[in-house]
Amino acid sequence: MAWDSGEVREILRMIEAEHLDVRAVTMGISLRDTAAESLERTCARVYEKLMRAASALVSTAQAVEADYAVPITNKRISVTPMALVTEPSRATRVVEAAVTLDRAAGELGVDYIGGFSALVEKAMTSGDRALVDSIPEALAVTKRVCSSVNVATTRAGINGDAVLIMGRVIKELAERTAREGGIGCAKLCTFANIPDDNPFVAGAMHGLGEGECVINVGCSGPGVVLSALKRLRASGEPMNLSTIADTIKRMAFKVTRAGELIGREVARRLNAAVSGGAGELRVRFGIVDLSLAPTPAVGDSVAEILEEMGLERTGAPGSVAALALLTDAVKKGGVMASSHVGGLSGAFIPVSEDARMVEAVRVGALSLESLEAMSAVCSVGLDMVAVPGDTSAETLAAIIADEIAIGVFNNKATAVRIIPVPGKNAGESVIYGGLLGEAIVQPVSRFRSDRFITLGGRIPAPLLALRN
Repeated sequence: MAWDSGEVREILRMIEAEHLDVRAVTMGISLRDTAAESLERTCARVYEKLMRAASALVSTAQAVEADYAVPITNKRISVTPMALVTEPSRATRVVEAAVTLDRAAGELGVDYIGGFSALVEKAMTSGDRALVDSIPEALAVTKRVCSSVNVATTRAGINGDAVLIMGRVIKELAERTAREGGIGCAKLCTFANIPDDNPFVAGAMHGLGEGECVINVGCSGPGVVLSALKRLRASGEPMNLSTIADTIKRMAFKVTRAGELIGREVARRLNAAVSGGAGELRVRFGIVDLSLAPTPAVGDSVAEILEEMGLERTGAPGSVAALALLTDAVKKGGVMASSHVGGLSGAFIPVSEDARMVEAVRVGALSLESLEAMSAVCSVGLDMVAVPGDTSAETLAAIIADEIAIGVFNNKATAVRIIPVPGKNAGESVIYGGLLGEAIVQPVSRFRSDRFITLGGRIPAPLLALRN
């Protein structure tokens, strides 16, 4: 990938003034060959492989970061969905597997490890159920482990039984981490159409078709897009929907170029450093996730981009259309910069992690319902949303079901990362700090849907699933 001096100068400006960073370099590692007939033996094999495969990940990423002067905010690992890895042990609880992942992640120096996951879009096996039942304790006793459960696909429909179980899992996890504001729930996503190559937590996992070892990259860039739109407005040139889209596409192209450069270089250097025992454990470059990932920093906000387009506040009428324009332009610009695009790819709207969205919730512009509508056109779904601690498991499940239906019937990935904050009521706030930011507790409808959500069974796949 050749760079000219002008591109280099522009990238440096983006880093210094516009919050550009590589949000995550994530090493995906297959653990399919670690399964054994006892959980103890499985955990030993998992630990050994992680330590061997990722021993040079952090040092290599740091060296690339220093050589290219591009910040890499997080170094992460994703693994094969652990329900598949632990199932041959026939264990009824697999918390020990999560503890093993956490220990390896800590010793390797990575920020998070994703893949304490299960794929249950049609039904649960005994191994799936063992993992799902273990999630509340597992995420409460670990620091770096992230979990995701795929409860639906466009092809299979929605597993209503699994949706209800996840409502109960989230409720228990919030209670187990009540002293920290239910923070355990920030490490858990309930998905529809989960991607195999997502570098972002909490939904990161290493899909079955991904091969042995891969580097996936997630870029940031809301600050870059925001600054470009401000320059467009200040230039005096005509500013309309078309010029906004063109400006965003150009910026997405440049951000993606930077992300792919870093990902390919990390993979290249790791190939020289990682040994696979008897043979070489080859590390390949996988994908760039085009998602705009905000932070709590001022000027690094997706909501600010929408407001720069002309919304008084994110959540006002027109928010869905503005977000659709942004997401589409990001994707079009990104795919011109890289042939290997994947993950979620679009615009993230994690409420607590975006300072301007926090303000929109605080002033009443952004509600649970408007967020749900916006999720139909963005990358994920209801992300880092706080609700009152007394919200019932059934209501949580119903909120999940609504969001999952949007993904299934629109043939896109959607997810729910929701936190029923123990002891907090609507309008109160909880500060998680770091990238997780501050969450304003949002009101939930007082009308119940328990009789519907407890019916059980499956919501059939939509007609668009019959594409053969």
